[in-house]
Amino acid sequence: MIVRQYGESIESVEIAFDSNALNEIAFRKSQAFSMSADEFHARYVRRQEYSLTSHAEGHVHGETEQALLDGLEAQIGEIEDVLEEGELLMVDRRQGVDYPKTRGRQKNIVVEGENRLYFYASVDPPLRMVRYRKS
Repeated sequence: MIVRQYGESIESVEIAFDSNALNEIAFRKSQAFSMSADEFHARYVRRQEYSLTSHAEGHVHGETEQALLDGLEAQIGEIEDVLEEGELLMVDRRQGVDYPKTRGRQKNIVVEGENRLYFYASVDPPLRMVRYRKS
């Protein structure tokens, strides 16, 4: 399960990555878990931190960004798959301070004698996730 801190509470969230959204890397509350932050930190201990990033490139901007987000989501899925009983994965970021964002650049390339755009996308800063277990 993935959780995130909202003010003084810890809430469960679902991945809501969308290459067409203003904030491509987003999480949506799921209502499956809720606990006060104080209670959470009294019951759970920090076990491991992950710094996730992804890169993609291609000829179509939207497809390149979606491939980037799919790669990031796959990394989260791999971590979720190894969580043990009683463990949670927390999104570790402060809104507006270290908010992960897709970054892109493009360059002109020549394909079969025609100028084309080629897109590169990455995540900066990395998405930080922390694995917690019940103490």
